[in-house]
Amino acid sequence: MTRVAIIAAMPGELKPLVREWPHSTRGNIHFWAQRTEEEEWIAACAGAGLDAATRAFAGIEDGGPIDLVISIGWAGALKLEIAAGTAHNCAGVIDARTGERFNCDAGAGPLWLATSPRVADEPEKRRLATTYKASLVDMEAAAVARLAAMRGIPFYAIKGVSDSLDTKLPDFNRFIAANGRFKTPKFVLFALLRPWIWPALIQMGENSKKASQSIAERLRELLNE
Repeated sequence: MTRVAIIAAMPGELKPLVREWPHSTRGNIHFWAQRTEEEEWIAACAGAGLDAATRAFAGIEDGGPIDLVISIGWAGALKLEIAAGTAHNCAGVIDARTGERFNCDAGAGPLWLATSPRVADEPEKRRLATTYKASLVDMEAAAVARLAAMRGIPFYAIKGVSDSLDTKLPDFNRFIAANGRFKTPKFVLFALLRPWIWPALIQMGENSKKASQSIAERLRELLNE
């Protein structure tokens, strides 16, 4: 049986894809699985960041060897021409901490994805674009790509754009716990006291929903191939 691992950070990134899949949790990791006689698709998310992505990968691998791994989720645009709400098959992933590059397998698109240890604001987005010639930024894909390379597993990255290059947003880093979980109650209180940021947050929420739907469509196309 072919086992396909799909790794994200947040349940919302997976929602359109796994809506009807059986769900379970183990060790603070969310799992969804869909099985046929020939294939098993397992999706997992453990939070934002490299360590969380590593835990999600290990959680899936505990159930048996992985034959194909796909990093999906929301990403920020590093170029003005990349529209929010769209999804993209990446050519490869760059670890912004080390400069390492990991190629995606055949059929990937032209855009490179940079993985940052923090949520990138506009100045950091521009730096990543200049330094690495990347078009998108996330916080997890490099960890997944490295684990896939170590095991000789085919790797893909499909990212949906939640925020454009010039989007003005609050600093989300202060609301991400050490384990990668988002501190939702704390952030809600923060946002309620700052109504001037509401329009940007509402727009980001709408863009994120569109991006998740676009990711699901691209992922289904890839898996059907």
